[in-house]
This record gives sequence, structure tokens and C-alpha cells, in this order.
Amino acid sequence: MQPTFLPWLGYFDLIDQSDIFVFYNDVQLAKRSWQVRNRIKTANGELYLTVPIKKTTLRDDTLIVDAKISYEEQWQKKIIQSLSGNYSKAPFYKVVFNMICEIISENKNSLSELNTAIIINYSKAIGIKTEFIFSSDLEGINGTKDTRLVNICKSLNATNYLSPQGSSTYIEAIKPGGEFPENNIQLFYQHYIHPVYQQLHGDFLPYMSILDLLFNYGFDDALHIIQSGRNKNYSFMEYRNRFMIHNS
Repeated sequence: MQPTFLPWLGYFDLIDQSDIFVFYNDVQLAKRSWQVRNRIKTANGELYLTVPIKKTTLRDDTLIVDAKISYEEQWQKKIIQSLSGNYSKAPFYKVVFNMICEIISENKNSLSELNTAIIINYSKAIGIKTEFIFSSDLEGINGTKDTRLVNICKSLNATNYLSPQGSSTYIEAIKPGGEFPENNIQLFYQHYIHPVYQQLHGDFLPYMSILDLLFNYGFDDALHIIQSGRNKNYSFMEYRNRFMIHNS
């Protein structure tokens, strides 16, 4: 998975289900993507928190691992004020707030460094034991789209690959299962139903950053709530029969 900024619960479910989680950080950074922003809940609905990236002449070709954070804007102060203003009355505000303030105050050079630091630190804090690897550290990986994913799996001797459902559009663009079946790698799609939990500010609002759950429930109960949204993953053929063939 590309390293997302302050991911939602389903992202951490993917990590928790994996023996090895690969940060796919040597691919192009898309504008206004989840890599540079995410949402928290406020009394007025959702609010986006954003990390600005330095503008370059080759911005459209910038890889996530090469994207440099801009500190010309006071984005850290804005995020800290937004979290404080909207979660200061949450049960676990102090400990969660202190961790995110410490990480973003380290002035990470690159977007990849910031996002992966957040994800790894919070994964460990809630009890996830998964091993993390960076695709940029793997040598000899070639190809594009599903071919490249297969080559990453083969380099790690992986026999199973768990994908978010949104990736099916390019994995299965040419043929069922893409390149996975013929390389003897089982392809599954995550089946995650967002759990409902107690939030501040009125009715439940799903798909917020994991910070929303942590502020309300703390580190000890977070993983149990995340796992409660997990359902049996779809094999790629089951996923095609349920969602792709009838919609094509």
C-alpha cells in the first residue's frame, strides 16, 4: 500500500492481516491524494488535515519517496490546533495528541518518512506485530501495475497477496486475477465493513483518520474495534462474480 497520511481503520486492518506489509513508496504521488491529506470529525462535519509538498518543475513525475515536505506554510500548527480544538474533551486526548505532536514536530524531510513514521508508531502502539518493508529498498523490481506487485511478492517469497478492493480496477484490467494466478500467488480482496463506535460531535461519521478512534478509545481497545470490521476476504474470482462481472 502507498503510505497514507493518518490512514483510516481499514488500512490498519490490512496491516494487521499481513505477515509483511510493503510500503509502496516508489510510485507516483497523485495530487490531492490520501498520501497528503486525511479527515477528522468536528462539530461541523469532516475536516481535512493536509501536508503541503514542495513544488517542483517535475511535480507530476514525483515519486512518493522523493516528495519533499514544505515547511513554508504553518501546516503543523494548523493540524495541532485542529486536533486540540476538536478532540480536547475526548477520553484519551492527551496520550494520543502527544504522540502525533511529537512525530510531526520532528520536521521529517520527505512525505514517505512522515507517513510511515505515523503508521509504524501507531501500529505498534495498538499492538500490531506486522513486519514493515519499503518497496524503494527492494532491488531488481521491474514492471508496472499488477506485474510489479507480483514481482514484489516473488522477491519476498509471498504465496498470498491481500489487496484493497479499489485496486481491482488495475489488477484485473486485462485478465482475471491479473498476473497473480499464473505466478502461483493467491489473490484476495479485503472485505472490511466499517465498525460503529462512540464519537464526539453527534451522529457517527465513518472513514475518519484512525486518530478519531484513538482519541475516543485509546491504544488498548483500538485494535479490537478495528478487527471487529473484518470479514472473510474475497478470493479474486468471488470478488469478480460479486462486484465486477455484473457491473461491466
